[in-house]
Amino acid sequence: MASTIFTQIPFQSNSLNKISNTHFLPSFKLPVSLSFKPRTALPKRLSIRAGLIEPDGGKLVDLHVAEPERELKKLEAASLPRVKLTEIDVQWVHVLSEGWASPLTGFMRESELLQTLHFNSLRLGDGSFVNMSVPIVLAIDDSQKASVGESNSVALVDSDDKLIAILTDIEIYKHPKEERIARTWGTTAPGLPYVEETIKNSGNWLIGGDLEVIEPIKYNDGLDRFRLSPIDLRREFERRNADAVFAFQLRNPVHNGHALLMTDTRRRLLEMGYENPILLLHPLGGYTKADDVPLSWRMKQHEKVLEDGVLDPETTVVSIFPSPMHYAGPTEVQWHAKARINAGANFYIVGRDPAGMGHPVEKRDLYDADHGKKVLSMAPGLERLNILPFRVAAYDKTQGKMAFFDPSRAQDFLFISGTKMRTLAKNKENPPAGFMCPGGWQVLVEYYDSLTPLEDGRIPEPVAA
Repeated sequence: MASTIFTQIPFQSNSLNKISNTHFLPSFKLPVSLSFKPRTALPKRLSIRAGLIEPDGGKLVDLHVAEPERELKKLEAASLPRVKLTEIDVQWVHVLSEGWASPLTGFMRESELLQTLHFNSLRLGDGSFVNMSVPIVLAIDDSQKASVGESNSVALVDSDDKLIAILTDIEIYKHPKEERIARTWGTTAPGLPYVEETIKNSGNWLIGGDLEVIEPIKYNDGLDRFRLSPIDLRREFERRNADAVFAFQLRNPVHNGHALLMTDTRRRLLEMGYENPILLLHPLGGYTKADDVPLSWRMKQHEKVLEDGVLDPETTVVSIFPSPMHYAGPTEVQWHAKARINAGANFYIVGRDPAGMGHPVEKRDLYDADHGKKVLSMAPGLERLNILPFRVAAYDKTQGKMAFFDPSRAQDFLFISGTKMRTLAKNKENPPAGFMCPGGWQVLVEYYDSLTPLEDGRIPEPVAA
């Protein structure tokens, strides 16, 4: 197995750590078509090199304070100015602390933000680049800036004033909201969910620095056992003797079309010469917009998919990706792919309009449906990652199951949209047999039943599964 180095040593101030002799695994970058064929002809059996792909920068960052030092850090924090974090800020602390954004060691300073906004990448000390497409920043207002004063460090606390982390060697700079929104989403149209939730009313300043996270972030929602860090995932992949890891991100329930794509991907990896490819089924667990199915219900549905044998538990790892969702299309999908490199994945499945959404004002998609996979195939810093474009799956009426779409007999296929799926579940109607496993469908029906309007017509808040 290729060795992976884990570090708790912060990078030098205002710069990313210098990397030396980063090992690159063989890369079989796939084209932007819906086919699975690589750019050059491959032999029937490849010489596959064992070991997981190295994390960005060669080291997986771990920003947690060592347990023996926690009490001293708490005493240190007691004398520091305080900055209160929102729920989404805490999710970003979680992301940073576990190394999903390696080699980033804290909230971005201005130079890192500008590189992210303008280049979708960060330059390392040796002149190489890693991908970084979404800003990971912490906003503060005028009063918070004044309270920080000349201090070089601040204590970060949650809404209950619990100490979460210390931010050291800080830099405070202007929050370029319009530029941030325009470059991340490609529009400043009103109604972008993440913008409305986190940026529109946030402070006019950003504070960056190195994080010292007091202890691992826990949510105590019954799902922490699924929140495996990149270190945890790499250990699990090694325990299973994985020689390839292919990641599938989703923020929706799994239907049999998804399962077909995942099982077919494994079959093709075996044909390429890999002996034990492992699927990382990796639902997004941070902030999502109000009309998405809540995480607890999605995880309950995913468990049913494995219980019903739609996916093989022996070759599947189900874990929660803690990142908040931007719905920033081709820009954000780079972040989703980059983070999976740090978790050990060397293959990434990408579908139609990844991380996309409908335009918030006009009646159209915000992004071109094919741009996500095209951008991934060209993105700086993702050269080591093999991009696996979706083949289009639909319900085959002649077979009574989900199958890959055959345009020569298009009349035999039924496309069941997310809207149609939600309508069926809300009305407690069953989809065509073979669309989704019965146990998984029942979870959806129960979720939408929990949203039945109250007597006064109000829609209740979603309850945990």
